Amino acid sequence: MDNEKCDLKPKNGVKEKPLDVVDGYTIKYHANGKTVWSKGKMVDDQPEGYWEWYRADGIIKRSGHFQKGEPVGEWVTYDSKGEKYKTTNRDKK
Repeated sequence: MDNEKCDLKPKNGVKEKPLDVVDGYTIKYHANGKTVWSKGKMVDDQPEGYWEWYRADGIIKRSGHFQKGEPVGEWVTYDSKGEKYKTTNRDKK
């Protein structure tokens, strides 16, 4: 069976998104397999550094930084036109 076309779900019931690794960046795709869902670097199987998420139409949805897999600093949420909608500070106080 060709695993790339397999519709079997993993034990947790969530189907993994298709992904590529390009120049050290992990790029995950929406279910359509064509538009980018998220992109950023992974270190030791955890997100690290700057990441971005996109809507299915390709417009940015959210961006922020990770440190050792934990969200840190300023995170920005964008509206449906890609304009900054709100900013959240994820630093622990």
